[in-house]
Amino acid sequence: MRPGDDIEQAMERHGDTVWRVCLLSLRHEADAQDAFQDTFMRYALADATAFEGDEHRKAWLIRVATNACRDMLRRASRRTNVGLDEGLDQLVAASDPEEQPGSAVHEVIDAMRALDDPPRTPLYLALYEGYTAPEIAALVDAPVNTVYSWISRGRKQLKEVLA
Repeated sequence: MRPGDDIEQAMERHGDTVWRVCLLSLRHEADAQDAFQDTFMRYALADATAFEGDEHRKAWLIRVATNACRDMLRRASRRTNVGLDEGLDQLVAASDPEEQPGSAVHEVIDAMRALDDPPRTPLYLALYEGYTAPEIAALVDAPVNTVYSWISRGRKQLKEVLA
């Protein structure tokens, strides 16, 4: 098990990214909290020498978070709760509390929320986190050309919605 300092440092540096990945994937704050907790629990139990650097640690955390979210979505017992998408609303509130509901930020968040996953997660990783398609392919365990297609399709859908 990793020392507490290491876990706290990883949460400080990469917690926001992992949280946003979980929110975008799961759309419900409670589910995102579970995936976030599961991700950092796995990090706490991971081999202390498993990471080559901070970027490798970040990529590993995103990969684990993506897989945790995917596992939650696949579970047959997952609740089907049609209603408000609290998760992305929380993301907007956390990023800028003075934003009003009709703002451009909300329009973009709503447009992202409307996308299927994929292309939502790969598009988020490309546009917001700055990952390249080959890096995203490694994170989500998909062929590089498929990731390029997802990003292209996601951008096109966003342009149509936001135009």
